[in-house]
Amino acid sequence: MTPPVGLVLKAGGTSEVKLKLALRAGYHVNSNTPSDKYLIPLKLTWNPGPAQAEEVVFPKPEMEKVAFPPNLLSVFTGQFELVTRFKVPANAAPGPSALIGKLRYQACNDRMCLAPKNLDVAMQVDIVR
Repeated sequence: MTPPVGLVLKAGGTSEVKLKLALRAGYHVNSNTPSDKYLIPLKLTWNPGPAQAEEVVFPKPEMEKVAFPPNLLSVFTGQFELVTRFKVPANAAPGPSALIGKLRYQACNDRMCLAPKNLDVAMQVDIVR
């Protein structure tokens, strides 16, 4: 995961923040819209803070066939980005701050899945008027 460097958010405005993710070769994570209800979706959530997350935009998933289960899976592989659209309140205090969130995922290969994980996400931002 590569957080943006020197992110500036304008009070009263909106901004898009890109979170770059990279998976090891041979692994995938279920998309945000998995093929079966028992699969754990990729999910990015943000805590209340200096900016409010309005929407998380996921890339188009790939449909992949693995040894289990018998149907195609909706997954992300390799390198991809999640884009969050933030709205900054007009009365946000100017100065340095942080956006804090969690990334929930379950990495799998074509034979097995690892235990689901929650990864803390923190991005330093500067709020300006």
